[in-house]
Amino acid sequence: MARLNSPEELEQFRQELLSKRDPSAPCISVCAGAGCVASGADAVIAAFKAEIEKESLTANVDTKGTGCPGFCERGPVVVIYPEEICYLQVTAEDVPEIVSQTIKANKIVERLLYQDPVTGERAARESDIPFYKNQKRTLLCNNIKIDSKSIDDYLSIGGYSALSKALFQMTDVAVLEEVKKSNIRGRGGAGFPAGRKWEGSRNAPEPIKYVIVNADEGDPGAFMDRALLEGNPHAILEGLILGGYAIGAQEGYIYVRQEYPLAVKNIHLAIEHAEAYGFLGEHILGSPFTFKVIVHQGAGAFVCGESTALMTALEGRVGEPRPKYTRSNIKGLWERPSVLNNVETWANIPLIVNNGADWFTQIGTEGSKGTKIFSLVGKITNTGLVEVPMGITLREIIYNIGGGIPNGKRFKAVQTGGPSGGCIPEAQLDLEVGFDELTQAGSMMGSGGMIVLDEDTCMVDVARYFTEFLTDESCGKCVPCREGLRQMNRILTNITHGKGKAGDIEILEELSETAMEASLCALGKSAPNPFLSTLRYFREEYEAHIKEKRCPAMACKALIAYYIDPNQCQACMICLRKCPAEAIDGGKKKIHVIDQEKCTRCGTCFEVCPSRFGAVAKISGEPVPPAVPEEARNIIRKSKKNE
Repeated sequence: MARLNSPEELEQFRQELLSKRDPSAPCISVCAGAGCVASGADAVIAAFKAEIEKESLTANVDTKGTGCPGFCERGPVVVIYPEEICYLQVTAEDVPEIVSQTIKANKIVERLLYQDPVTGERAARESDIPFYKNQKRTLLCNNIKIDSKSIDDYLSIGGYSALSKALFQMTDVAVLEEVKKSNIRGRGGAGFPAGRKWEGSRNAPEPIKYVIVNADEGDPGAFMDRALLEGNPHAILEGLILGGYAIGAQEGYIYVRQEYPLAVKNIHLAIEHAEAYGFLGEHILGSPFTFKVIVHQGAGAFVCGESTALMTALEGRVGEPRPKYTRSNIKGLWERPSVLNNVETWANIPLIVNNGADWFTQIGTEGSKGTKIFSLVGKITNTGLVEVPMGITLREIIYNIGGGIPNGKRFKAVQTGGPSGGCIPEAQLDLEVGFDELTQAGSMMGSGGMIVLDEDTCMVDVARYFTEFLTDESCGKCVPCREGLRQMNRILTNITHGKGKAGDIEILEELSETAMEASLCALGKSAPNPFLSTLRYFREEYEAHIKEKRCPAMACKALIAYYIDPNQCQACMICLRKCPAEAIDGGKKKIHVIDQEKCTRCGTCFEVCPSRFGAVAKISGEPVPPAVPEEARNIIRKSKKNE
């Protein structure tokens, strides 16, 4: 690798790279993100390379492992350029057929294409698949096109041109003004305008300043930052260098979770390559600007996603939040001005510098500009990463991109914003996605988690789950968070176990108010959101649990019971044989009965009973259905009384 010492050398090198690449030649891109690797992508890549060599096509066909393109549920994903043919759930055994048919004979392997679950129609091109067609991808679009370990691939798509433009065609103030004009808001949770944060640090009198990437992605089900770091690490690096130039910093940090080994490996490799090419280090591209980047691996504490806790951890101390008497962009890391933004925010900066703020502001709403990446998971047909324009509705994301709720179930709510976010009900499906809109609905944008819940989900249990998570992850430094969340978790657990009592809701509201007003950091202040939002939209479920000892969703084990309808039971003995607790009594030509005292409510009998019989049913609360034999009715009542 030769160091590049001027914009002219960079552009000359870029043209040399492009001249060696035939855009019409076949290129096999295989997703090598963590999700696809777990599904066997490494074996698929190895099989492609072996098959290409076997067929003597090495000189004409390029094979590369790339970043995550988003459709994680259907991985490993393979896209063949230039036709953009997309194959899903590819295995190593499929490779010889793909090479012989698609690469050599220019034919499509129909069985590996996306198939619409309703119409049965197949889509050959990636952009024709509804999951992709209804997105607007400005960041994720490059993940499947480049080898995440190759700086040359990044340069071939225009990489580091924004840095060159900033250093030689713009002043540092001009870069800052462009970011301010774009009105990009931090994608890490709070949504604070990045330009204003940068300006505060730039104007601070302390000469030594820092820029920091927050890649401590701890939300359950969220993997947006991981996908960007794994798939396009140079975009984050370039954004960070631009931030350093704009505020006058010469040192940057990337705080990344240790649980992301592939992301850590790729970012270290990217830094090594960037230093060799002259994009990092002394006199970048021959300019007076000097900048270095240090990677710090976090130990996995959720609280370190909070800015002051992250900076405390960077300093080598226990990651705990500290009071923000002065904001961290004025006094942050080592009491010096520090700009901290998350991965997605930094990845947007090169696009803004290259294309201009006006390009960026054309996307989104008045208060929320640009696109946002969400991890769409839960009870949804198409799970994965989606990048959409701000202002899109929840309905469009869930149904047009996500494909709706599987198994004919009814949509119930969507939880956004991570553990400290809230749940939005069906009545607000047409809500526009934006920072302010989600906050007004009782939730938040957060870093971009989006968990879809169906009719079988108990909203009280959802609140309990997230409160339990936040209780475990509380750093314990302040009483309202440490003790308040512990008590909230205890009360919510009792409610889901049928031990709720009058006044519990009021106590939970009081604890929530205290945590929101008196907690030290934003994590404690937002922790009551799961309870408050579910109470706001699903209060009747709380009341059913407390007053009737009944779970309307039939999800809380302590409040349900399984029984066998004697009019439907065919004495097939399937449930009897499968019951792990041996709680079913019966025999050939003998109606089966579930012993409620032995039953662990695992639901196995309900799942294995042939659908044509439908003999096993579940109930919650009183009264016990008349169809239940009197002996079983007495056992059920006795069991409930003991609880």
